[in-house]
Amino acid sequence: MRLPTTLSLLALAASLTAPAAFAQTTAPATATPATTSGNADPVVAAVNGMKIHFSDIQAAAQDVPQQMQQLPPDQLFPILVNQEIDRKALLVAAKHEGLEHDPAVAQTMEDAADTKLENAYVQQQIQPAVTDAAVQAEYNKDYAGKPGPAQVDARHILVKTQAEAQAIIDQLNKGADFATLAKKDSIDPGASNGGELGWFSQDQMVPAFANAAFALKPGEYTKTPVQSQFGWHVILCEGKRTAPAPALADVQQQIRQDLADAAIKATLASARSKVKIEVYNPDGTPGAQNPPAP
Repeated sequence: MRLPTTLSLLALAASLTAPAAFAQTTAPATATPATTSGNADPVVAAVNGMKIHFSDIQAAAQDVPQQMQQLPPDQLFPILVNQEIDRKALLVAAKHEGLEHDPAVAQTMEDAADTKLENAYVQQQIQPAVTDAAVQAEYNKDYAGKPGPAQVDARHILVKTQAEAQAIIDQLNKGADFATLAKKDSIDPGASNGGELGWFSQDQMVPAFANAAFALKPGEYTKTPVQSQFGWHVILCEGKRTAPAPALADVQQQIRQDLADAAIKATLASARSKVKIEVYNPDGTPGAQNPPAP
């Protein structure tokens, strides 16, 4: 009954760090010049003389779909090279048609260029704020040597109906073993472990479940069924503790995100303070002048 954790996609650029990672993947095409030893960014293909460098493949690897993330580099490399070849071929065809002179297309291209420039500026401002030293300093300030959140060690039995949950509670009241009932009756994937959930903090569970679990004393189980979006629960509290301080490795990604968010907010505030902002109402009449950032 843990809350779902948002996991960012793994960037494949780390596996594409050197041309050697893709050595001997495919037979060299005639349009691809041979790489030379020591060339940090060799040309891997060319279309009408437009060169595609190894760094272009590295950049493309960061945007591959999730289902391609597990491909080994020697399989991913030719796919990405052909993708870049296709892009260059389409660019040649579009320019041959003079499509860049179409007003709507030209405006779209200008908007895209502006967005790239905005993102590059924000990234430039963020990088100095999200260094290893800054992460370590935040860890030392907010985590090191400080106790973690309150935690509960619990088991639970999950069933579909309130009546089933009440029947299990009735059996527990008569001395039945909780783990045995969990293995027999629970529809939760952890039933085979006797419903064991391990240690968790309140924010790691859905509210109804967490509130019931944290209200129990060690050795107590819920005397009435507990409902959540997953079904009906019977919960046994096996222990309580204050969690130890997390290791840096466990929280550094969150610290980096927090530092980046703060840097973005500061960058936006600084940028807004240096420009004149005029806001108009939906009917076109003047609105607030230089409104504060949201």
